Formats: sequence, C-alpha cells, structure tokens
Amino acid sequence: MTGHYIAFEGIEGTGKSTIAARLATHLEQRGISVLRVREPGGTVTGERIRHVLLDPEGSVAPWSEALLFAAARAQLANELVGPALRRGDWVVSDRSVYSSLAYQGGGRGLGVSQVRSVNEPGLGKVWPQLVFLLRLDAATGLSRQEDPDRIGAEGVEFQTAVGDAFDELAVEDPDRFVVIDAANDLDTVWQSVLSHVEGRWPISSTM
Repeated sequence: MTGHYIAFEGIEGTGKSTIAARLATHLEQRGISVLRVREPGGTVTGERIRHVLLDPEGSVAPWSEALLFAAARAQLANELVGPALRRGDWVVSDRSVYSSLAYQGGGRGLGVSQVRSVNEPGLGKVWPQLVFLLRLDAATGLSRQEDPDRIGAEGVEFQTAVGDAFDELAVEDPDRFVVIDAANDLDTVWQSVLSHVEGRWPISSTM
C-alpha cells in the first residue's frame, strides 16, 4: 500500500462528514488524487446494505447489524479502497471499521475483539492509517442532528457507551488516533485536522 488512508470517527453530530469533505476538497485543490468514501456505502452493494442498516423504520438484530456492516466494508475495501491505495491515492473516509468496533462492539455489547474478528478477514491490510476521533458528549451530538437515521436515533445512554468505546480505542492505539474536541467551532476543528495531516504527510501541490 503506497497511498494514505484517513478516516473520521465519532458519535452522531460531531461534524465528521463536513470535515471529511473539507479535507478531500483541500487535497484535490492541490492536485492530489483522492477517493472519497462513506461507511456503510460507497459501492452498489454497500449502498443497498446502508439502506437496510439505517432505515428509521427498520429493525436489525445486533449481530445482523455487525455482520451487515462488515459485509459492506469488505466490498468497499475490495472494490475501491484497496485499489486506490495501491495506486498511491489518498482515501478520505466518513467512518471506518472503528465505527463497528465502537458501535456494535461497545454500544451493542457484542465485544470489541469479537467484532474485530469478523471484520479482519474481509479487510486484510486495508485499515485506516490515521483516524481522527471527533469527540463530543452524547447529549450535544444528538441535539445537532436534523434527521437521525435508525442508529442515530438511539438515545443518550447508547451514544455514551459508543463514545466510551471510541475513547478506549484511541487510548489503545495512540499512533493511529488523533482526538479532537468537536465542541469547538468547525473552523477550529478543521485547522487542527489540517495541522495533523500536514505534520504526518506534508502536502505538496502536484499542479
């Protein structure tokens, strides 16, 4: 793998999608080839699974949820992310495997190691190299949502458990995770993200 794989993580309402899009645009404006992806989704198969998983009127058992996320993610890694990294492209992702570890492993109580074990075969070495954990308390995150999906509609207790699981993942893997206070305004969060990216992989324009 010669490319760079960056993922944005956190509970609902932290601004992940906005900051991920801003980073991808920033890189593209400098002539860098960027693959933008979101999880679940990104492929035809993944988008169909996304509808099942996030439909507010749907009902999905915890292990069914974990396995569907893993299936969508394996398809994305095989079809898009792995090839992009082998080409030397940058990948900017709104969520990644770490969401499953936190949401299903921690929030649903399935166990982080158990959820990791069902994702590893489908991903191989295609794991994010840099993960930005946008940290926010659950009540604030939920209050920021305008149209919550099935998982986003879960209450404060569930989101708090997910946040705690994310915190534990960051502590266990400090070389991969960068924790940023998402209670700050978006511009402050963005500047922190950009500083960390450029500190790790200096960005030079290819235009």
